[in-house]
Amino acid sequence: MSRFVNLELDGAPKDRPPPPGTPVKDEAYYCAAAQAALANGEFEPALRLYGKVLECNPQNPVAWVGQVRMLIELGRFHEAGRWADLALERFPHDPELLAAKGVALGRGGDLPGALAFSDSALEERGDLAYVWLARGDVLLARREARADYCFDKALLLAPRDWQVAWLGARVRCYYRQFALALKLLQQAVEWNATHFLVWLELGRCQEALGLAGPARHSFEQARQLNQNCPAAGLALARVGRMGIGARWRGWWRRWGNG
Repeated sequence: MSRFVNLELDGAPKDRPPPPGTPVKDEAYYCAAAQAALANGEFEPALRLYGKVLECNPQNPVAWVGQVRMLIELGRFHEAGRWADLALERFPHDPELLAAKGVALGRGGDLPGALAFSDSALEERGDLAYVWLARGDVLLARREARADYCFDKALLLAPRDWQVAWLGARVRCYYRQFALALKLLQQAVEWNATHFLVWLELGRCQEALGLAGPARHSFEQARQLNQNCPAAGLALARVGRMGIGARWRGWWRRWGNG
């Protein structure tokens, strides 16, 4: 856990009681903070916060899963695989750990290993949305059409859960399936139109598809909902410079390869 040790010292005397109303920074506090960071698309802070959870309780499987998933979101697939191995030594039958290990292997190029871990995850629990999102991820890595069923299954297991739709769209975008990601993001917006992140991701997907007008609208919505979101302002400037070449590439993504 040394890489997650908090090095910040506030210099306060250790025997001084905290002011009234100060939240207790315990396992539950850090776990809630990590989940909130994930819901805002802040993967690096979420990674650190899950690390704090494990400092409080190394036997928390949710935090181990969170660590692995955040490393995957950050593109650190080899590291995610190593952390998954460490976690599976403690929780060898945890379905979400098995599923996340499969994703790390699939994105890292080990397609047989990815499928084996995904199979094991489904054998343990076939009623978890993340297990099916991960399954879809693995099958897309293997270029299998059966991935569509996996995303539908995940949404069925988590009805009207915008985070599942958003995470599924992120998987689709990773494999450059922007048109299919767009459908998932439209569902996410329908289910939670007051969260800036779904509008931001929708705009990014529309931008990738060359849809300058809709993308601008989505980024404007994101900025209105969160004025402290620099990504929305940068995206608006970028869309304003979108030329015919980018729009042509977006047309090809919509109609040429989905």
